[in-house]
Amino acid sequence: MLGRLSGGSIISSRQLKYWLGFNRVSGIGPVRLRALLEAFRGVEAAWMASPAQLRAAGLGQKTVEKFIQARDVMDLDAELERVLGMGFKLMSLDDADYPEGLTEIHSPPILLHIWGELLPEDRVAAAIVGTRRANPYGKAVARDLASGLAASGVTIVSGMARGIDGIAHKAALEAGGRTIAVLGSGLDQIYPPEHRKLARSIAEAGAVVTDYPLGTRPEGSNFPPRNRIISGLSLAVIVVQAGERSGALITANFAVEQGRDVFGVPGRIYDRGSKGVNRLISQGAFPATSVDDVLEVLNLDLVAQAAPATLPEDKTERLVLGRLGPEPIHIDELRARTDLPIADLTACLSILELRGQARQVGGMHYVRAREPRAEYRLG
Repeated sequence: MLGRLSGGSIISSRQLKYWLGFNRVSGIGPVRLRALLEAFRGVEAAWMASPAQLRAAGLGQKTVEKFIQARDVMDLDAELERVLGMGFKLMSLDDADYPEGLTEIHSPPILLHIWGELLPEDRVAAAIVGTRRANPYGKAVARDLASGLAASGVTIVSGMARGIDGIAHKAALEAGGRTIAVLGSGLDQIYPPEHRKLARSIAEAGAVVTDYPLGTRPEGSNFPPRNRIISGLSLAVIVVQAGERSGALITANFAVEQGRDVFGVPGRIYDRGSKGVNRLISQGAFPATSVDDVLEVLNLDLVAQAAPATLPEDKTERLVLGRLGPEPIHIDELRARTDLPIADLTACLSILELRGQARQVGGMHYVRAREPRAEYRLG
């Protein structure tokens, strides 16, 4: 397994463009890149190395030729400017904030493209995956599990596909929680297209991530390797509904290889869409029949319980907080309920957010922060 590179410092823009370059070169993955970085003591020197130096560092002739050809036509400054200009972030394997869970897997992404923000609290995460053709039972279970886990402070990770994935993301957002979508395409190639609005909501209350460069189309071959990131970011993978050839089973297999816990939601034995998940359970996956099943197996210890928040002294703040609840409410509806000028309402919401009493969950929708909030640590 590859760990975080030594030092783990914040990467400068000058260095970052070289990571961007290596990420675009086929044939140089994390293992080979690690060897180059050790040989040349830095990503810039590795990028600028001569063919002879690259061969001496262990690259084969064909790999060297392919690398030189790709390097000669790349405009790294323009590429970096394009990524950052679209509002996206880049995080290399050498970044101090690189997700710890991904450093533990066999092939961690060289470079993550991020729309939104990854936070330290996302280390406590669970993936919810399943079929694109979910039945009403699968949809209901996915919604309940994602909502309950998100409300307990667990970040929900999935692939933003149709069916179970999309339902899990939406339920996490509606619960006021965090969620991470992992794409099998570039950030400028949202798939499926009807989830573009969902992607924006996820970016506002979590992150949309990929290790594919801009312009990468959602080809079928991209999704199986993408699934290693879904499981790598998570403590556990929960398969809600999956047939015998479902891609969700690939994610479950990666989870096993990575030492993550695997859960399956029991389905009816005659349902073709549950044959895969039922087989997982027969092979040793934990049955997931409730949120408590997951929390117990993950051994998340409750370490702190916030005292119930006292009501604000300010009359306007009390009014606004009193109109907020667990269900997201749009600012226009909130203005109608409070009869406050929009400027006053916006200022008040900002104050409540700073105090941790209110939270924006995307699209100018607000919820009341969970009180009291449980904080968890890994047992």
